[in-house]
Amino acid sequence: MIADIGDGCVSITYKPDNMISGRIRQLDEASRREVTTEMQSRAMLIRAVEQRLLDLFSQGKLFGTVHTCIGQEWVGVAVAEALREGDLIFSNHRCHGHFLARTDDVVGLLAEIMGKETGVCGGRGGSQHICSQGVFSNGIQGSIAPVSAGLAMAQQIADNGNVTVLFIGDGTLGEGTLYETLNIVSKWSLPLFIVLEYNGYAQSTSQEQTLAGEICLRAASFGIRTDRADTWHPDVLLAAAAEGIDYVRNEGKPAFLRVDTYRLMAHSKGDDDRDEEEVQSFWQRDPITRFAEQQPDEYERLQHEITTRVDEAVGEAESAVMEQPVAVVDEFARRRSIRWTSTEFSEKDRVVGRIHAAMANALENDERTVVIGEDIEGPYGGAFKVTKDLSQRYPERVRNTPISEAAIVGIGTGLAMSGRRPIVEIMFGDFMTLCCDQLLNSAAKFRYMYNDQVQVPLIVRTPMGGKRGYGPTHSQSIEKHFLGMPDTWMLAVHHRYDPFALYASLFSLIDRPTVVIENKLLYGVRVGEDVLAGFFLEHTDDAFPTTRLRPDGEADATVLCYGGMLPDVERAVETLFDEHDIICEVICPTRLYPLDPWPIVGSIERTGRLLVVEEGVSFAAFGAEVAARMAELCPGSLKALKRVSSPEHAIPSCGPLEKQLLPGVSHIVDGVRELVEDV
Repeated sequence: MIADIGDGCVSITYKPDNMISGRIRQLDEASRREVTTEMQSRAMLIRAVEQRLLDLFSQGKLFGTVHTCIGQEWVGVAVAEALREGDLIFSNHRCHGHFLARTDDVVGLLAEIMGKETGVCGGRGGSQHICSQGVFSNGIQGSIAPVSAGLAMAQQIADNGNVTVLFIGDGTLGEGTLYETLNIVSKWSLPLFIVLEYNGYAQSTSQEQTLAGEICLRAASFGIRTDRADTWHPDVLLAAAAEGIDYVRNEGKPAFLRVDTYRLMAHSKGDDDRDEEEVQSFWQRDPITRFAEQQPDEYERLQHEITTRVDEAVGEAESAVMEQPVAVVDEFARRRSIRWTSTEFSEKDRVVGRIHAAMANALENDERTVVIGEDIEGPYGGAFKVTKDLSQRYPERVRNTPISEAAIVGIGTGLAMSGRRPIVEIMFGDFMTLCCDQLLNSAAKFRYMYNDQVQVPLIVRTPMGGKRGYGPTHSQSIEKHFLGMPDTWMLAVHHRYDPFALYASLFSLIDRPTVVIENKLLYGVRVGEDVLAGFFLEHTDDAFPTTRLRPDGEADATVLCYGGMLPDVERAVETLFDEHDIICEVICPTRLYPLDPWPIVGSIERTGRLLVVEEGVSFAAFGAEVAARMAELCPGSLKALKRVSSPEHAIPSCGPLEKQLLPGVSHIVDGVRELVEDV
């Protein structure tokens, strides 16, 4: 059934005998492109490689899985034909055809999928994770859309006339991040060409079960130029791809191309339960099948050349060395001597002012710095006024975003991959859950799985914590869910070490995704205020130091905390000293992950007692990790350990109840007393 829906789009319901409408063929007659022998050869090469991969898998020479694009080869060929040097591609789990059409690197691809060091990612990425010659891929549906937008935004900033191509499948139409991205790329006029390969199925499920509405109208509703073609008419597809990419390049705006096609083989390996007659009907319509029937001599000549080339590539890959185990370096595996220095403050502004000054300094001195987030432009300047006037001073590099946490972190990732230094503000730490996928499955993994060919110097800063009456969805401390992600840092700002200095170190050293926790109550606290009489304020000589409040004399217990708990800990220490004659030493790291354990160990070896204080829920949290590490590193010294944290309960909006629930001065005092009295 064919229905005209306007805007140059036609709705096609798949049936074995269904052909593209004569209307589209007539409209595109003038712009048809000649299909050359070289293009036919490229499509055949892609198919030959994909078929060989299936053979290799059946022989046990591949690992995991492999998703072939047999039947869809002409999509990659048509798009690659229209690209120029400097253009980028981001593909998905079915990426081999796009990669080969753009790079022609058969040896590198086969070696990669076979897990060999000569692969394009050293065997680390495998079938779904490719990085070479401006082509990237990742197997997480939807998440690649905002990353691609970030790459396109970097091209826009550079004003180099290049475009980014994003390949998605029809299954991605169910992912919310896609629509967040469509909205942003349209509003910001980013040079992104989105190619939807519509093969009628999301893995094994027909789109008749999962897809509502019309596909073309989804992109068109965001004001994006939308077109349509199919793989059964390569000449029309070549024209549509060329026209769409030219539009993106010349107009500096996004475009969307739906390509109707059909996957002739299983989604992955042999898991195919589609109707055999349906599949066979599309084999008969397949353009490579038709080429073999119409020009058998030419087809046989090309096939012989391609088979020889693929055989040689397989042989070369088989003789290569398998990817070697990665040496995981624990920078804190061995104890080191710790040098403590007195903490000094050149400025005694409030914490919010010092963070603002650090960001202003980065924008002034490094034009790669870009700041994006919700409501961060002046005069509003963010929910906690950290960015206040920055958009007036740097209007091109400080930008408001929609309420799209996943998309803006993904865009930040793409910017970072392109050499920018993006800072993404998430308005409340509670909303970090919305961008977890972008951090965990993209930003944190890209450097490793792309074999160190990219870095992702992305900063995501966000306010955490309660005690302001904001209730259960705006008061949580959920940083524990982001601790321990590979190749990431997590920092926690506090008022006893200058936030300007902390951010300055981060800006100068960053080479990986970094989450920075800024407690809401700390924003108004002044740095550099006098400490409790009889105590010395010190910090280690690290880029991300550990702070210590050391008593003038022996301490009875060690109190470990971070971020917004430090003011409460200090007041509790004062109460313990004045009212209970108990002396504590306070350890407060600025880097929570990876954590340097040795300042804590050194303190425990003097006191024998440890109280870990954190505002979040304790199960599987920072304190649990510290407790495990201390049990390993100083079992003979650690005589008693206790934790103070929040119970497993939603945070109430009612002030007195919130105060009772969240750890505060009285909880810390009681915890230390129990610790000391139990020994």
